Amino acid sequence: MTLETRPETVTPREQVGAVGTVEAPRRGRWIDVWDPEEPVFWAEKGRRIARRNLWPSIFAEFLGFSVWQLWSIVVVSLPAAGFGYSTDQMFWLVALPSLVGATLRLPYTFAVPKFGGRNWTVVSALLLLIPTLGLAYFVSRPETPFWLMALVAATAGVGGGNFASSMTNISFFFPERDKGFALGVNAAGGNLGVAVVQLVVPMVIVAGAGLTLGRAGLMWIPLILLAAVLAWKLMDNLSAATSSFRASVAAAKRPHTWVISFLYIGTFGSFIGFSAAFPLLIKTTFPDITVAHIAFLGALVGSVSRPFGGKLSDLVGGAWVTVCAFVVMGIGILSAIAALNAKSFTGFLISFLVLFVASGAGNGSTYRMIPAVFRQTTRGLDGQVDLVRARREAAACIGIASAIGAYGGFLVPRGFAMSTGQFGSLVPALYTFCGFYVICLAVTYFCYLRRGGPLSLERV
Repeated sequence: MTLETRPETVTPREQVGAVGTVEAPRRGRWIDVWDPEEPVFWAEKGRRIARRNLWPSIFAEFLGFSVWQLWSIVVVSLPAAGFGYSTDQMFWLVALPSLVGATLRLPYTFAVPKFGGRNWTVVSALLLLIPTLGLAYFVSRPETPFWLMALVAATAGVGGGNFASSMTNISFFFPERDKGFALGVNAAGGNLGVAVVQLVVPMVIVAGAGLTLGRAGLMWIPLILLAAVLAWKLMDNLSAATSSFRASVAAAKRPHTWVISFLYIGTFGSFIGFSAAFPLLIKTTFPDITVAHIAFLGALVGSVSRPFGGKLSDLVGGAWVTVCAFVVMGIGILSAIAALNAKSFTGFLISFLVLFVASGAGNGSTYRMIPAVFRQTTRGLDGQVDLVRARREAAACIGIASAIGAYGGFLVPRGFAMSTGQFGSLVPALYTFCGFYVICLAVTYFCYLRRGGPLSLERV
């Protein structure tokens, strides 16, 4: 088997339709023959090319997450910069990027087969210039009305869309046996952007004399341009990456797509929601604590634990790891409630770090379940798996689940805002989250682990 690549010119790409094949012009560097499941192909060429595409994808996704979560740390400094927004309004500024990012994830998923993974990585990276430049301009103007600042914050949602297109693209490069770890590393690199932005931005905006919030946006401009150049120079487009609208419709008709999407709200939705809200939670609940020295730890440990969750799932199955993750997350929530009642910041911090670790591992395990589930649900009457169909529907499910799960990034901060506004405490919101994790645990067990279940004999 040989590997064929297309030069940087208008070139034909074979598209298979209902009747025969047609030639359609495509721009960019395309790989037309790709079979990572074939051992010789993978050993001689596939692994090297897949890794060459993985690292620029991680870097671009890292910047996407960084921009997506910029407002999680910027809002903490708005009062000191002269902005008179209420606590509820600041929670809105934290939540809106997640709402927009979640909504953009489905169209970003379709962009990969439409334009090519390499091409779209370049475009999606350059789109990050809009929210960074907008933030740099408006945070230096305290007279900015809240509605306009909310609109500027919402544009950061383009960074959240990057995750879906990156994960969909990378899922086509690696064989099934390596998908869990590859997707985990890809996602973890992106997730680390949350920790980095919460660690670095507070130091950058106070470097020198005074507070210069505009630097929080300007500091990312050179890195964004670098990411676009690296993607253009190093990455490839795969003709095999054909997660079409038809495949998405087929995936949407499968109940497991929505089950996994629901579970992903509990894992990734918790991670991104708590990451976004954590700095403001610390600031409002323990005002004497320096947020800049602490807040990044949650996103950091959650990001690092994600690939390990994927790797462990490769060994024992994603469903078991997901169940364990929800158990630990529930314990973390109950411990955080006890710490709040005792007014113990140390206990509160440790509880949330446990919660972040478990949610990160659950992110990896839930994603690892997707290809395993679709291999089983695409079996024909003869018992054989339709691998091409399974890959396409699994890729479509990744896009759907990543979009649905990301809405947790909106729901969690708004849940804290409502709990604080109506009850004057975070505790009611935390009890609600704990109850949700119990439901997620029960759903995982019932659908994938219970004895006699349709997939109980498979290592999902």
